[in-house]
Amino acid sequence: MSTVKTADAVPEVPRRTSNLSNRARKARKALSNPWASTLAVVIAIIWTVPTVGLLVTSFRPELDIRQSGWWTVFGSAFAGEGVFSLRNYEAALFDGSTNLAVFFVNSFVVTLPAVFIPITLALLAAYGFAWVDFKGADFLFIAVFALQIVPIQITLVPLLSAYVDLGINGSFWTIWLSHSIFALPLAIFLLHNFMKEIPRSLVEAARMDGAGHVQVFFRVMLPLLTPALAAFAIFQFLWVWNDLLVALVMGDLNTFPLTVRVAELAGSRGGDWHLLSAGAFISMIVPLIVFLSLQRYFVRGLLAGSVKG
Repeated sequence: MSTVKTADAVPEVPRRTSNLSNRARKARKALSNPWASTLAVVIAIIWTVPTVGLLVTSFRPELDIRQSGWWTVFGSAFAGEGVFSLRNYEAALFDGSTNLAVFFVNSFVVTLPAVFIPITLALLAAYGFAWVDFKGADFLFIAVFALQIVPIQITLVPLLSAYVDLGINGSFWTIWLSHSIFALPLAIFLLHNFMKEIPRSLVEAARMDGAGHVQVFFRVMLPLLTPALAAFAIFQFLWVWNDLLVALVMGDLNTFPLTVRVAELAGSRGGDWHLLSAGAFISMIVPLIVFLSLQRYFVRGLLAGSVKG
């Protein structure tokens, strides 16, 4: 009897490893398919062409932009004609009534706390859902996950009314709290799934050594959460940095970020889009640096917990 039990219990871990290996092999085979590679290249080209067009447009004089398409510059450039200029960037940076550096500083002041606050709260909530047994945990987790489908637009007016009642409207706090509220459901879901993938034996070993929840969280969980934290930090940073709606509704002239200035570059009639193209690439510099510096964690973190062995 004992022999049969042992034989039935041992293959649990190898079976899980085998399943993961088979899935990895199938995924590698699918991705190496020539048709899949060709499709990926075509999609990448289609996705990149508008960005290239916008970049070329940002360096063209206003008169040239109105007379011909951006693709015509290549023939003129090969013919030795001067078709590029930095005038659009000079106008976007220095021709406004407010120094662009003010908007850059505001963007950092808005973005950094709006990334740090939801990560801190989501870490605690995700650990509670993943490793603390309490009544109604499953129902509460489903409720939190369901909040992701609530459109941001329908929450702006109630939130603004609450901020007015509290007397904090028009301050940075309104923008920080709004972005944190909108980001928490996804952050909790992502970090919860990552924590659930951590072997239970590792947590139980720490508890056998006398570690409580606080020590398990800081000494066991946090060192293993780097990919998930980096993935969400990138996602949230890009979202908040590029946000215009929340900043306009919740902020004022003293808190407006760079996106508000970029939107103003289009002019009152929307005809100055030669400046808008330059402003768009100015605002892209910081998110591009952040994404390229942390991209190795991005996919690892987003896929964490998506496959169960």
